[in-house]
Amino acid sequence: MEMVERGKRKTLTGVVLSDKMDKTVVVMVNRLVLHPVYKKYVRKRKKVKAHDEGNRCRIGDKVLLIETRPLSKEKRWRVKEVLERAA
Repeated sequence: MEMVERGKRKTLTGVVLSDKMDKTVVVMVNRLVLHPVYKKYVRKRKKVKAHDEGNRCRIGDKVLLIETRPLSKEKRWRVKEVLERAA
């Protein structure tokens, strides 16, 4: 079965903080945002829960997340690929 692409999906990259849950990882996503008044870049961070079918991710892995339909109360992202393994 061929996977059909449904429109443009948002992607995020982040580092896995926790892999204790089954098929779920907690990922820390960092981004730089320009401050509206001071025009300096400010680091913003957010923890998101992502679906990890097959429990491939480990703590410290750098992962690429893709937006998906709500999978549970807090999960709206899926792990698309592991970009970098933890040392």
